[in-house]
Amino acid sequence: MLKKSQTYISYLLIIIIFSFFSIAKVKAKNSYYVKGHLIQDLSLNVLWLRCSVGQTWDEESKQCKGKPLKLKMDQIKDVIKQANEQLGGNWRLPTRKELESLVCMKCGKTKINSKYFPNTPYEPFWTGEKNDWSKNKGFYWSVNFFTGHTFGRFPGHIPNFVRLLRNK
Repeated sequence: MLKKSQTYISYLLIIIIFSFFSIAKVKAKNSYYVKGHLIQDLSLNVLWLRCSVGQTWDEESKQCKGKPLKLKMDQIKDVIKQANEQLGGNWRLPTRKELESLVCMKCGKTKINSKYFPNTPYEPFWTGEKNDWSKNKGFYWSVNFFTGHTFGRFPGHIPNFVRLLRNK
């Protein structure tokens, strides 16, 4: 009877250890942690809003509802102020590197993981970085979620979509 219990415990330990390493492997590949309307990016140590500006998070359907807004750079300051007041924290536009980290080239038509960022338009999104390579310093970097590529050719008066984040 004792030998049978020891064998059972050994098998149980093997299963637990195997499960632990399987879960650890999944976590290493996926650095997102879902917190309702927020995504915590553990690799960048930031919190993303799951929805584009203009949309709201619907907890029941787990979807972003409403029409996302295209904004000019001079409009974004007011949006960030409103987000800070309503959500708390210091919301901002992402850097080029941060926004590029959301690109998922194997994710189908929209090059972003829709499990975490549902109903994202497959169009360009603003970063907060100016393109210093351009002769006219009014150009900003954007990330296009249709192609997955980054472009530095949009002047601030051209409207693009916006996704906000804040430091953790």
